[in-house]
Amino acid sequence: MFLFHGREAHSRSVVKAISWRVLGSIDTFLLSWLFTGSPKAAGAIASTEVITKMILYYFHERAWSSVKWGFVEAPEDPATKI
Repeated sequence: MFLFHGREAHSRSVVKAISWRVLGSIDTFLLSWLFTGSPKAAGAIASTEVITKMILYYFHERAWSSVKWGFVEAPEDPATKI
């Protein structure tokens, strides 16, 4: 994406988004089932939120990868100097 020039590849952000959503969706499914008592309703809730939250997470990660705040610069390695 042209707006985000972070240090992380887009593919890495996508894989992180997917793995996070799997974990989050399991949590959402279990909580929805607990509150509604219906596995069918819980499945509908969990499957709906998967797509929206993956997209939101991807853009959130890409935006934060462009922010320099909070990164500590690594000291220059004298062995690499010629």
